[in-house]
Amino acid sequence: MGSTERPVALPDVVVTNLHRRYTGVSATVRALVPLQRQDLSIGLLDWGGLGLPAQVRWGQLLRQGWSRPSRGRCRVWHARRDIEIACGIVLKKLLKQPWKILFTSAAPKPPGRFLATLLRNCDAVIATSERSAAYLDYPAEVIYHGVDVDHYSPLDGDCLATLRQPVDLSGVVVPSKLQGLYWVGAFGRLRPSKGTDLLVEALIKVLPEFPDFGAVFTGLCQAKDMAFFEIMQKKISAAGLSERIVFLGDLNREQVLACYRRILLCVAASRTEGFGLTPLEAMACGRAVLVSGAGIWPQVVDDEVGSSFETGSTDSLIIVLRRLLADPDLLWRMGKHGRQRMVEQYSLEREAHKINALYGRLMS
Repeated sequence: MGSTERPVALPDVVVTNLHRRYTGVSATVRALVPLQRQDLSIGLLDWGGLGLPAQVRWGQLLRQGWSRPSRGRCRVWHARRDIEIACGIVLKKLLKQPWKILFTSAAPKPPGRFLATLLRNCDAVIATSERSAAYLDYPAEVIYHGVDVDHYSPLDGDCLATLRQPVDLSGVVVPSKLQGLYWVGAFGRLRPSKGTDLLVEALIKVLPEFPDFGAVFTGLCQAKDMAFFEIMQKKISAAGLSERIVFLGDLNREQVLACYRRILLCVAASRTEGFGLTPLEAMACGRAVLVSGAGIWPQVVDDEVGSSFETGSTDSLIIVLRRLLADPDLLWRMGKHGRQRMVEQYSLEREAHKINALYGRLMS
């Protein structure tokens, strides 16, 4: 006997994640979609195994793509990568399905020729910062990335004294000498664009003056950057700081959260950055931040929540780092202000609401 189940209706919005590896874009989709679904019917076309329900399949798009949406006159195809725009264009232009194509742009540079061509076929563009919007030749709505302030949050009983207590990172080995120190933390890929080498150079200069501090780096180092990584390790070893400047590797989400909660200062030294979520996540955990002028950071970080240094300048980074490490109590107060700012102005719920509002305008 044939199945009597009715086919699942195609959602009004399809969000795409057409990448096998878990990236920053993947993390954004994974965090936003559950919140957005509280108000709208949203499906996910996913190659990356994000584990969210309501998956959309290509067969469903080809069978039901011409059907009438439940609200408005068109469905929304939300892309965050070039290939995802191209797929939306095929559905809309070639197959004549009723889609509005929305693209989120975070790049801190003008789009290349191929992306520029694709953007001319989009119905709307979200820029994650004013800087990203300025590089586009197309009108864009600026919607900042938000932070999950419920997940990224301080522990109960969080205080300055607890930050020098040992932390369990579930199998990640932390040198015993480092466990009893305040931590400076850096998060994200280990590569030149992230300014990892700038921070290592600065720490080698500054940490001997501050015996109560050590530093941890988390993040993946790809094979192409391994020589870069090995040079930094040799410099750290030559300075006698191998137990105070430690690379913890590519950690999972819970391990990264534990590191955010353990540090006293988060440093983001990127030479270039699309948006730059890690300092905001650290702020949501109640931690002070020191940032370059890349990404969204000049719009978010001021003297109340942290400090900044001249992008690409090790000398500038050393000067500011030295000033901040001299006053742990100041860093603690900055972190408390940072937490408040994230909750009030940069929550994930706020981002989800703004994107859903844009969906509604496109559909109608």
